[in-house]
Amino acid sequence: MKTRITELLGTRYPIVQGGMMWVGTAELAAAVSNAGALGILTALTQSTPEGLAREIDRCRSMTDQPFGVNLTLLPTVTPPPYADYVDVVIDKGIKVLETAGNSPKAFMDKLKQHGVRVIHKCTSVRHALSAERLGVDAVSIDGFECAGHPGEDDVAGLVLIPVAASKLRIPIIASGGIADGRGMAAAFALGAEGVNMGTRFCATKEAPIHDQIKQAYVDANECDTQLILRSFRNTGRVLKNAVSDEVVAIERRVEGCEFADVQPLVSGQRGRATLQSGEAQAGLVWAGQVVGLIDDIPTCAELIERMVVDCRASLSRASAWAT
Repeated sequence: MKTRITELLGTRYPIVQGGMMWVGTAELAAAVSNAGALGILTALTQSTPEGLAREIDRCRSMTDQPFGVNLTLLPTVTPPPYADYVDVVIDKGIKVLETAGNSPKAFMDKLKQHGVRVIHKCTSVRHALSAERLGVDAVSIDGFECAGHPGEDDVAGLVLIPVAASKLRIPIIASGGIADGRGMAAAFALGAEGVNMGTRFCATKEAPIHDQIKQAYVDANECDTQLILRSFRNTGRVLKNAVSDEVVAIERRVEGCEFADVQPLVSGQRGRATLQSGEAQAGLVWAGQVVGLIDDIPTCAELIERMVVDCRASLSRASAWAT
C-alpha cells in the first residue's frame, strides 16, 4: 500500500498503533512495526525521560523497522518535564512523534530542525486546522467512537473525517471505531490516508496487559462502553464496569461533585493495576465502541495482514457495485 502516510512514516502499511498509557511499550510497538505498520511507544508510561530512552533502546533491540513515540501534553499543576522527553526523542533519532492534548507549538521549531515528523491527534476540525497552521506533518482525527478522550463535540468519524479531508491539505489518519479492513476501506473512502487503532491492538497477543482484560474486550459489545467525566468537560470513554458506574453516579449527584470526589476512582495507577491484575471490575479500562467488532486475540502480524487483505477486498467489492 502507498499513501502519503506510508511515505511519511516509512512503513509498508498506513496503519498506526495508538499511543496508549501503560500499553504502548516496546513489546507491542516492536510487534506492530515488524508487521509493517507503525508501532508507538507512549512516553509518559515511562516515569522519567531516562526511562523513555531505555525503552527506545529496548524497542530497537526487537525491531529494525520504524517506530514512533507518543507524547501527550496535558495541563497539570506539576507537569512532567516535557522538554526533556522531547530531547530524548531527538537524541535517540526517533523520526515520528505523535502529540496529543495541548498544542505542541513550544517544541515545533526544535523538532523540525532535527527532522522529526509530527502527527497531532485532534478531536475537531478546528483543532486540526490549527495544527496544520502550526506546521505538523499530519493529523490523526479521533471520532466520537474512540477510546480515551473524544473531546466535547460528539461528532463521529463518518462525519468528522470527510469534513476534515475537505478542509485540510496535510494527510489525515482516521482514528476511532476502526478494528478491521472494512473500517480501513471506509476511512480511505472518506478521505483519510491511514488509520490509527488503540483498542483493537489491546486485544492482541503482544499487548502487555492481562489475558482477562483482553478477553473482556472480546466479550464486550458495541453498547458496553461508558462516558465518564462529562461534567468536568474532560470526557473519557471506558468499558462499562463497577468503577465507571460509580464515577457516573457521583457526577450525577443533585448536589454536584468536585474532581476530588472521583479522583481515587479514575487514578491512572489504579487503572494500571487493573490492566496488570486482570480484575476487570477493579479500575477503569479504556475502550472504544469498536469493542463490538473484536472477537479474537490474534498476533499483531495476523491482525495487520488480515486487515490489509480485507481492506483490499472491501474496496474491490465497493468498486464493483459502483459500475
